[in-house]
Amino acid sequence: MATATKSKLKTKVTPIDDRVLVEPVLAEEKTASGIFLPESAKEKPVSGIVLAVGAGKLKDDGTREPLAVKVGDKVLYGKYGGTEVELEGTEYKIMRESELLGVVEG
Repeated sequence: MATATKSKLKTKVTPIDDRVLVEPVLAEEKTASGIFLPESAKEKPVSGIVLAVGAGKLKDDGTREPLAVKVGDKVLYGKYGGTEVELEGTEYKIMRESELLGVVEG
């Protein structure tokens, strides 16, 4: 299990089992043409940065299956995936690894 150090999050959060803590990449504040978007017009984030990972899913034989994602990975997830949590005034998501759709390379 790992916890991020680059985030502005000062509280140490370690997800349980196969869960990950993700900091959503927030939607743009304005359009390409310079029009500011109201909160109601912004799309929910569908990507984020993994800040912490759990120890892995517990298998029947008592061993743990390691997660495929690691701290620092940029991941894609469903618009309504995971559980939103607020820590230190910032929104984060805790979700199972199976809710992640992919890892963005590069």
